[in-house]
Amino acid sequence: MAGKTKVAILEDYQLTLDGYGSRLGASPEIEIVGMVSYGEEIEPLLEAHPADVVILDINVPTSPDNPNPYPITHVILSILRAHPNIAVLVVSMVTERSLIKAIMEAGANGYILKDDSAAIRELPAIVQSVAGGGIYLSQKAHQELMRHRTKDLQPILTPRQQEALALCAAYPDSSTDELAEKFSVTNSTVRNLLSGAYLRLGVHNRTAAITKARQLGFLTSLDTLSRS
Repeated sequence: MAGKTKVAILEDYQLTLDGYGSRLGASPEIEIVGMVSYGEEIEPLLEAHPADVVILDINVPTSPDNPNPYPITHVILSILRAHPNIAVLVVSMVTERSLIKAIMEAGANGYILKDDSAAIRELPAIVQSVAGGGIYLSQKAHQELMRHRTKDLQPILTPRQQEALALCAAYPDSSTDELAEKFSVTNSTVRNLLSGAYLRLGVHNRTAAITKARQLGFLTSLDTLSRS
């Protein structure tokens, strides 16, 4: 049996931290390895206490002496360079499309709005899902992210996303690291290709993406190519 999913949290509002502690701590499958309140503390926490999932708030001060919000996209990229297999889950009140897009393109696995009560109630299940390579966006965040996509002017999947899914279909039991080696790219590149494909297909995990891509005809020839 696999061990518990280890979670680290960056959040400066004590009531929210208490809520996370109560909700996630009640799950027998999850272990909170640490909670911090300043942006500069999250990377040292992860070095000292490795985690499978890190939950990040956006509007957190950089440090006790610097009240400016920490640079979240820079921090996500830095975390993923040091811990390529960690899942990043952002929780925020901000619905600005450009920020959501930047965060997802930086390699985040999900974006939950704090007023999404259904997602907050299901937080343990969402944490488990992203730890397994899935993605999750609150409905409003997903709608905002997809708002300017012109379906008639671009394919639903890019060629590289199709290729990544074809590789997943050919090697369904491979980890992200193993897929990256086969693809001759970095772990973060594979993560970004897959998360982008999930968003475009409207699914949350690899299995569902492969199934839908097959239904839409994207994998017919590529599966054969990947196995040859």
